[in-house]
Amino acid sequence: RTGEPLLCTPEVFDSLVKQGEVELIGAPSLDWMGVPLKAANRVFGILVVQSYTANVRYGEKDRDILTFVSQQLASAVEHKRHEEALRRSEARYRSLVQSAVYGIYRSSMEGRFLDVNPALIAMLGYSSIEEVLSLDTKVDVFADPEEHARLINEFRRGARLENVEVRWKRKNGNAITVRLSGRAVTSPEVAEQVLEVIAEDVTERRVLEDQFRQAQKMEAVGRLAGGVAHDFNNLLMVISGYTEVLLENTGRNNPMHPKIAAIQQAAERATTLTRQLLAFSRKQLLELKVVDLNTIIRDMERLLRPLIGENIELQTRLANDLGRTRADAGQIEQVVMNLAVNSKDAMPSGGKITIQSSNVHLGDDLRRLYNYIQPGPYVMLSIADTGHGMDRETQCRIFEPFFTTKEKGKGTGLGLSTVYGIIKQSGGYVFAQSEVGSGTTFRIYLPRVEDSAEPCSVPASQAAGGGSETVLLVEDEESVRQLVRETLQSKGYKVLEAENGEAALRIASAHLGSIDMLITDVVMPGMSGRELSKKLDEARPKTKVLYLSGYTEDAIMQQGVFEAGTAFLQKPFTLQMLSRKVRDVLRGSRG
Repeated sequence: RTGEPLLCTPEVFDSLVKQGEVELIGAPSLDWMGVPLKAANRVFGILVVQSYTANVRYGEKDRDILTFVSQQLASAVEHKRHEEALRRSEARYRSLVQSAVYGIYRSSMEGRFLDVNPALIAMLGYSSIEEVLSLDTKVDVFADPEEHARLINEFRRGARLENVEVRWKRKNGNAITVRLSGRAVTSPEVAEQVLEVIAEDVTERRVLEDQFRQAQKMEAVGRLAGGVAHDFNNLLMVISGYTEVLLENTGRNNPMHPKIAAIQQAAERATTLTRQLLAFSRKQLLELKVVDLNTIIRDMERLLRPLIGENIELQTRLANDLGRTRADAGQIEQVVMNLAVNSKDAMPSGGKITIQSSNVHLGDDLRRLYNYIQPGPYVMLSIADTGHGMDRETQCRIFEPFFTTKEKGKGTGLGLSTVYGIIKQSGGYVFAQSEVGSGTTFRIYLPRVEDSAEPCSVPASQAAGGGSETVLLVEDEESVRQLVRETLQSKGYKVLEAENGEAALRIASAHLGSIDMLITDVVMPGMSGRELSKKLDEARPKTKVLYLSGYTEDAIMQQGVFEAGTAFLQKPFTLQMLSRKVRDVLRGSRG
């Protein structure tokens, strides 16, 4: 109880038995001597010796000797306990390290691995620890040896590094982005300090972050394109419209005719640029129908062959059982045309373009790389060339509007951005795969549908006729309203005009005769074109409707215009298109 050595003679022992302090078991000894086993002033055991021989009796000296022995024994027992605890701790630590999802390693300052866990072996693409331990980190692991040197200098200064990103290379040569955290510690294994480091492969995360930033950038430019579309389209409407009028009234021998024609060509190019920007921003109006991509490609072959030139071979590999997809056939033709031109420009000395189609199923494996992908059945269209290819930096920017690698004046930089916008607006995806010197492949994925292909409408090419019907024209842009009014009047129509919906209703109410057609802008101050149409329908249910707009698709969708049978013209349109559309709507069922 006291924790002190004890020497008991028979007399002392008998007294303790009588007091109930100890219990006698077997024959009593002549002498009993015990000393405690202590560690850090804590008693964890007792060392006892007993004498049953009369000529062997213990004294104070024997007690001192036993005390010394107990101290040595206690020290040995405690040391053994520490060793066992250390072994258990090391086993737990190694188990944690071996099962960790992050790579963990120890290395010398010179770049030699001393120990690695399975996660690091897998991260580097090796199959055994022996392979990895034989590597020189600054040459075999770090993509940039100078990056390794900078890291070692930081460690030598005693810095603890947190979340430092470096580029490593795997066994197959592929580069990965790795985030390192660690410190330098002393170790008996080597003369100087060693590095203890945790490594996390963040390659996939960086790819997703780059994709997100790229999507944000593309969306910002798209908003800009959509924002200027309305005003720009109204301006182009007036420029191209009056140019068309001037050309009709100016003979070819007139010296002004070529100049007016040049203005018209410039307006047409501006219109094309606007539509390409709207295509990129996914704001243009698409006529979505169930189509067969194989049919579109076959119909385009005769156009593509002279376009790409005689020194480039065109090969098609179209799947016999290709599924259908919902898309705008005209816009898909634009996509194929743009990609073919892009491939042609990448092969100035000739080469081969291969167009291929197939049915595919996009699964979760691709979704792990591109988290925005919706798994399911798709039709795939690929356009591959044997051109000079692209580096990684170029591939990251190819879908940006106005980005081009061509010489100044040889490209607008809108070809591939148009492809991107059309495919995205059609609910699909487009990816580019390329290496410098190995050509480029664009793969387009569009959702597969089970419906049968619908026939594509072919626009009439003949000149539109006129009529004598009464038309109510509502347009808030005065210059556009004047142009449309003059065009309709030149075709024989009687025109009532108003600058907004409220004025249009007043004119309609005061007009005693019939109103055969309402031509109205969609988005106007106050009452929208859709609201005007509904109110006019209450008083004049036989009046047919044609909507005009220079706004983008999302703005028009908010007005609730698009329903089955709705007649619509997107600004800027030609005067021939306007005349033809008016005649078609008046002849047909109400739009």
